[in-house]
Amino acid sequence: MFKHQHPYAPFIQHDTQKLIVGTLPPPRFSTGELLEKDVNFCYGSYYNSLWLYIDVIHRLKLRYDNSQEAIDQRKQFLVDHKIGVCDIVESCKREKMDASDLGMQQVKLRNLLAYLKQYPSINTILFTGGNSKNGPEYFFRKHIKEHNIKLKLVSSGIPRIHQFNLFCYSDPENLGEESKNVVQNVIRTIKTVSLTSASGSANRAIGSIPLYKQLKTKNHKFNTFDFRVMQYREFF
Repeated sequence: MFKHQHPYAPFIQHDTQKLIVGTLPPPRFSTGELLEKDVNFCYGSYYNSLWLYIDVIHRLKLRYDNSQEAIDQRKQFLVDHKIGVCDIVESCKREKMDASDLGMQQVKLRNLLAYLKQYPSINTILFTGGNSKNGPEYFFRKHIKEHNIKLKLVSSGIPRIHQFNLFCYSDPENLGEESKNVVQNVIRTIKTVSLTSASGSANRAIGSIPLYKQLKTKNHKFNTFDFRVMQYREFF
């Protein structure tokens, strides 16, 4: 079996407010066999399209190649908009060399809660997929269940939105002089947004969504790319 190791460390800054959470990039990003239009960075697969949507929304004119400039463009966007990336899967085993979430076995998860506690400015998680088996929301639910945390439904529409409370400890070094020896409990409410996956495999599911059908009826040129841009615009 092939061990599929995540090739990128989490990209998070001290003032990051939103965190993109997926699973794993295609195996070629771990083996270094990139395609001509791939970018050697988070969500760099040209066929994933996340950066294509962001590019359209913000008119960034991004490069799509293996250059350092293409990487730097994406990093600068994330820094400027206080967005981080921390996929939840650290590694897995695969029988086939593909990017299928369902094909992941012996999955090792990252401790996402630890990152949330380490970076207290994060208030929103953007899942690049829903709660289907081995999707990012699915693994996150499994992760927080071990800590007796549950997601509370806020909106059942598209995208689906939840929230949860995270109990943290304040750092005594950041308290006033009179409170140096007091450790306080801090409760943070964090929102999660389950976006429609940017991968091409989600196109069929989008086609069955009533809202998409309605918009398609009004404008026959409206497509699954437009649907994602419309959805992602609010959060990116």
